[in-house]
Amino acid sequence: MVSYTPNPSRSFMSDNIASASPEIVQAIVAAATEHVPPYGNDTITKAARQKLQEIFERDVDVFPVSSGTAANCIGLASLVKPWGSILCHPDSHINNDECGAPEAFTGGGKLVAVSGTDTKLDPDTLRAAVRRKAHDVHSVQPSVVSISQATESGSVYTLNELRELSSIAKDAGLR
Repeated sequence: MVSYTPNPSRSFMSDNIASASPEIVQAIVAAATEHVPPYGNDTITKAARQKLQEIFERDVDVFPVSSGTAANCIGLASLVKPWGSILCHPDSHINNDECGAPEAFTGGGKLVAVSGTDTKLDPDTLRAAVRRKAHDVHSVQPSVVSISQATESGSVYTLNELRELSSIAKDAGLR
């Protein structure tokens, strides 16, 4: 057996570089000893679905995946048509750290960078980006607004900023 000495330093670079806590490893080992139905029909996924429905006070579904990239791409693929665009900050994680995966898994959805300070989308710039190519059959159509909270630089959107971005997206029929 290979011995391992944990490194006490912490990095928040990505969800898949940090070690799991002993409690999580123990829970995975315990779950791996059972024979359970696949595809979300197991008791753990059902319990997670129930808990999230309680938290969000609405019906939700749960799709356990192996990484943040997988989660981002599955989520975006469910929202973006191949001729659609995903409006995001130039320094956003999906624009810089997903290695083309969002475009591949959306079947052609294009990431379109929308600037702003402190790694946050600027509402006026977002409005302009939404209008710029809308209804132009030769251009990808704005489909989704993607933000990170907290952002990659550590800044945090205020509730009013989130409301304004949400209003812009909803008014334009974006998701």
